[in-house]
Amino acid sequence: MEGGQIKREKNAPHRIHIKGVVVGEGAPLALIAGPCVIESESHCMRMAEALKKLTSRLNIPFIFKASFDKANRTAYSSYRGPGLDEGLAILKKIKEEVGISLLSDIHTPDQAEKVAEVLDVIQIPAFLCRQTDLIVSAALTGKPINIKKGQFVSPEQVGQIAAKALQAGNDQILITERGYTFGYQNLVVDFRSFPIIRGFGYPVVFDATHSVQLPAHKGISSGGEREFCPYLIRAAVAVGCDALFLEVHDRPDEALCDGPNMIPLDDLEGILLQAMEIDNLVKNSGWI
Repeated sequence: MEGGQIKREKNAPHRIHIKGVVVGEGAPLALIAGPCVIESESHCMRMAEALKKLTSRLNIPFIFKASFDKANRTAYSSYRGPGLDEGLAILKKIKEEVGISLLSDIHTPDQAEKVAEVLDVIQIPAFLCRQTDLIVSAALTGKPINIKKGQFVSPEQVGQIAAKALQAGNDQILITERGYTFGYQNLVVDFRSFPIIRGFGYPVVFDATHSVQLPAHKGISSGGEREFCPYLIRAAVAVGCDALFLEVHDRPDEALCDGPNMIPLDDLEGILLQAMEIDNLVKNSGWI
């Protein structure tokens, strides 16, 4: 930052290495995907195996995600997941048997050290992206961190959020764009945020499925407009993002969390093929 102005010229995002997956400048478009929450061991395993098979066939770098606890559900009675201990045991088994990298989120600083024994990426939820102690605890594990930009945070503020991890000695930082609050119970994606955040030197991930979420739209749960995901994905890749974050489910209408905004597993291949084609065009043209 110079004279109060954000530098938007070419501070190329440095590459982040995540157990065989490379995310960052010049690397192929990566995918972070999985169900919103661990619904059961068998379902989570089935989703991990299906996504690994698809991404291997398409040659897409892949990180599996699923939450062990959705601590920010709309209603007290909403399903949250199996919890820390059982959830990590399930994720560890999936990691060993399927052979994939893992991402999940934490909600309190005391969880960081324990999840670092299993996860390859620790995620900071959007609602908690300004929580200093949470970011520092994740950073101190030495694991790569995915900080989801809050629905209330401008892209220019990302530099100060990431600086908390940097000052804790960790520069392995991904920033995820997931939409900005636009009136009540609606989100909008400002695609100017992609070059602004990348200008800080961090790889940018686009969370398409939460960007089409309608928070608390159903009163006791959130709604969503998953039909718009393919359009936003194409736009994000064209503008320049380093990875996609997609919540995927084999039966999203029956999902226990965020079903209305999750992508059906059967639709994923076509969406990824389009994204890869655009990504190749953008990178080969030198536009980014």
